Amino acid sequence: MHEGLGSRPSVQMDASEGSEAYARHASLRDLDLAKRKLVTEGLSLAIVKLGKTLFTSRVPGIAGLTDAIRKSGPSLEGASVADKVVGKAAALLCVYAKISSVYARVMSELGLQVLEKFSIHFEHDTLVPNILDRDGTKMCPFESLVLRIDSPERAFLAIDRRLATKV
Repeated sequence: MHEGLGSRPSVQMDASEGSEAYARHASLRDLDLAKRKLVTEGLSLAIVKLGKTLFTSRVPGIAGLTDAIRKSGPSLEGASVADKVVGKAAALLCVYAKISSVYARVMSELGLQVLEKFSIHFEHDTLVPNILDRDGTKMCPFESLVLRIDSPERAFLAIDRRLATKV
């Protein structure tokens, strides 16, 4: 597994040792829990905050993450996301939702760059150049949609609008 933005703390911490360090440690515990849920429950998405599961989905693609943002909004701030696939579109949605850490089984190079740019801790199993469509023949339509978008807000609006037209 590959990680970005620092390594995990090797000692136990409590709130008196600094709220930032404590929050980071809690976030990594949440990320571990989200990863476990993703794998053991056969999910496509798991979102955990402060040891509690906020949202899960088996729906493939970006729809689950967009749905979580619509339903949970500001309560996602500081949560940890485990997702099967994270490209630029999903990474921008995580930034928009103020997610603190992200795990992906498969992550694209553009997704990694977004998470690095916004200083979000990330982990992935496999890094790929691009996220492809379901046929594996061309770039995922949501990745194409946000290719030239760098604003998390604009990305959310564009993705949400595209999903609304597909329903």
